[in-house]
Amino acid sequence: MKVRIEDNCTACGLCVNTCPEVFTMGQDKAEVLVETVPPMYEEAVEQAADECPVEAIIVE
Repeated sequence: MKVRIEDNCTACGLCVNTCPEVFTMGQDKAEVLVETVPPMYEEAVEQAADECPVEAIIVE
């Protein structure tokens, strides 16, 4: 699984709180720390994407 953050991210921090092993807060928006999501974090990444208020998290 791969994940990316779109430019419409509002930097609310929800994804970082949900899965800090994969997401971090950058200067203007959240950023992804890993190229490929480790299997143990896939469920948390899916949850972060589902809960993102602006649907800026894209799971591939």
